[in-house]
Amino acid sequence: MANMSLKKNEMPTQDPKVRAHNFDEVALGYDEAAAIDEAMRCLACKNMPCVSGCPVNIHIPEFIGKVKEGDFEEAYRIISKTSSLPAVCGRVCPQETQCESKCVRGIKGEPVGIGRLERFVADWHNAHSDEIPVTEEYNGHKVAVVGSGPSGLTCAGDLAKKGYKVTVFEALHAAGGVLVYGIPEFRLPKAIVKKEVDNLIAMGVEMQTNVVIGKTLTVDELFDMGYEAVFIGSGAGLPNFMGIKGESLKGVYSANEFLTRSNLMKAYRQAPETPIMKGGRVAVVGGGNVAMDAARTALRLGAEEVHIVYRRSMDELPARREEVEHAMEEGVIFDLLTNPTEIIGYENPIDKRDPRNGFVSGMKCVKMELCEPDERGRRRPVEIEGSEFLMELDTVIMSIGTSPNPLIKMTTEGLEVNRRGGIIVEENGATTRKGVYAGGDAVTGAATVISAMGAGKTAAAAIDEYLIN
Repeated sequence: MANMSLKKNEMPTQDPKVRAHNFDEVALGYDEAAAIDEAMRCLACKNMPCVSGCPVNIHIPEFIGKVKEGDFEEAYRIISKTSSLPAVCGRVCPQETQCESKCVRGIKGEPVGIGRLERFVADWHNAHSDEIPVTEEYNGHKVAVVGSGPSGLTCAGDLAKKGYKVTVFEALHAAGGVLVYGIPEFRLPKAIVKKEVDNLIAMGVEMQTNVVIGKTLTVDELFDMGYEAVFIGSGAGLPNFMGIKGESLKGVYSANEFLTRSNLMKAYRQAPETPIMKGGRVAVVGGGNVAMDAARTALRLGAEEVHIVYRRSMDELPARREEVEHAMEEGVIFDLLTNPTEIIGYENPIDKRDPRNGFVSGMKCVKMELCEPDERGRRRPVEIEGSEFLMELDTVIMSIGTSPNPLIKMTTEGLEVNRRGGIIVEENGATTRKGVYAGGDAVTGAATVISAMGAGKTAAAAIDEYLIN
């Protein structure tokens, strides 16, 4: 019998007061009963509007139909036909603006919890099955994939299923890209990412870590090694800064560095090799998902007080509502309509040997107000005259976006980029260099995991057509 409740089944979570001090996953996931009950809310629409909102075109009503029947393994097989990372997507994709935004149930209530059901199905499979996706026989073609983030892993997985010999080259010492270094453990456990990577290895994909394409090897050298096509999914790891005075002080981090030290270098452990802040007052400048991740990580590392400093209002805040709500529940303070103008350093003019010299002591800010919407509908923030004030701080984390690293462009002849450093591609992911394809953040700049996966899937299909036809 259909479940006509206007609300989703609640996602159980850790208590905010407890989780703010540990790195365990915040959302605990549905059990079987809750998953089936939520699946019963799906109307199985014949025109499947939800599918049009999914960048990788998961057959959503079909997999949810199997959840209704309690056939969770078949539901997983349906998802896996188009998605290489279901356990990841179920956790970090912004379903509320994609598949769930198209759900008919959302017209008069809350949409079906598609993301929660995808997570449940993937977790159930990982707990009950060691089955490896079926691949075709080796077709005689070799492809190199640069970067082991969501676009690279998706491209590699799709090509491996078609019988290609695929090698993934990763610059860092662990595969997973932004899934490993950028997203905290409490949102995406690293064991989940490792499981997905291990599945690809079991399918025959070779992972080579500590290889920086553009330095260790060039794209030209990959072709010389026998690779017939190259997919560039190297992400956007070059952090942006505001260009204000004091950004070079000790205690100022990019969110990229801060999260990498915590997530990949395990800075939260006792006596870590690459320590970061401990205690004190922290400000995170920015309002996206990465800013929320950095702020919540700082809390877990022992910060006494954490502020989100964002120059627009809550309505314009780009982070997912769920992440904002979780941050608020955990005690993060939101300083909205606020913009930094200078970072102040501690200076002891009497004792030059004072170990505090050169460290952050505060940040000058001004209050902002929003003008009328421009032609794009966005309200521009402007400074309120005479509103300057000082925040006393020990750490500042800049989370105002990232750009693609220029290293590959600098070492690859014929590869064109736009003014922001993104690789220029056609609709199928083909670049201006024959045989080279690209997708994900290396093309668009920082975006969502699922959009990167969609780009990897598109490029894999184009590479297949290029090499086989």
